[in-house]
Amino acid sequence: MAVAGVLIAAVGALGWELHVRSRGFAPTLNDSSDLWAERREAVRPESMVIIGDSRPLFGLDLDELERGFGKRPIQLALAGSCAYPVLEHLANDETFRGTVLCGMVPGMFFAPGGPLVATSEKAIRRYQTWSPAQRAGHYLALPLEERIAFLKQDELTLAMLLKTLPIPDRPHAQVGPALPPYFNHLDRERRARMTAQAEQPGRLRDLIRQRWLPLFTPPPPPSYVPPDVFMKEMGLAMEVRMKNTVAAVAKIQARGGEVIFIRFPISGELKTLEDKLTPRRQTWDPLLQATGAAGVHFEDHPELAHFDCPEWSHLSAADSVVFTRALVPHLQRVSKFRRIAQTGGAPAPH
Repeated sequence: MAVAGVLIAAVGALGWELHVRSRGFAPTLNDSSDLWAERREAVRPESMVIIGDSRPLFGLDLDELERGFGKRPIQLALAGSCAYPVLEHLANDETFRGTVLCGMVPGMFFAPGGPLVATSEKAIRRYQTWSPAQRAGHYLALPLEERIAFLKQDELTLAMLLKTLPIPDRPHAQVGPALPPYFNHLDRERRARMTAQAEQPGRLRDLIRQRWLPLFTPPPPPSYVPPDVFMKEMGLAMEVRMKNTVAAVAKIQARGGEVIFIRFPISGELKTLEDKLTPRRQTWDPLLQATGAAGVHFEDHPELAHFDCPEWSHLSAADSVVFTRALVPHLQRVSKFRRIAQTGGAPAPH
């Protein structure tokens, strides 16, 4: 009976593996809180750390950054997240005095709460409470995830498959916008690369594009809150986030570190939507002015502005290398650590 049970389980697993591969899935690491905690442990006092949402996760090539700065960056950006909790977390780490490259999507960075903030807080909490059992489970899972396609915690678990059922909106039960499907590979340094299927014209690319627009469109205010009151509360929430960001950046600067904000290329209807909802003059410009931090906006430089994102929101695997290579001189220009390396002098006081 034991042998029969093992054989049945093996046949079932093999069948499911072949099925998900036929649907376009391939073996890749899950971007779990454990993987994030592992990379967070690699941060040293003078590290270069990447934070933000999925755009720096896809768009920054670690090899090109290492060539430009002489140090290997630590990738801590999180898909579907708000960057502020991680920025605050690094600011509160008294040992950290390195460089923070912070990806900036205004609608996500200034989110006052909800799933975007919760995603970052979950990763930080895992790092702070990472137990030996969780650590062991993580390292045991890595070789399996690199070889088995159906081990996708964000796609192929029963709970996630149930969420794909076509359930319509009902009174007092509104169904939120669907997330994009799997379309990237992830390595052990958390470097994400878009799959070839998502880069090419076709059903997958069109599906991802269709899902960005509702995801980036804010939900309507609750019916029981007057629109003017709701807008006032949102404005106050943005003011609080701006004030807290100024304080976090100041803490890092006071220890001799620096924060550089980066606006990554976007394309198509998504760019039109973001420009309308979060115009630069109301988000990016006030942020740099208030914090005194450096910033590189892709629209300010022709060599950064010409990229066309296949699914409107992220750079392709090849373009991410070219973009990072073009970005490095701008980061060197605004980075005090590059100036120190060139001159051998001490950093200018803030």
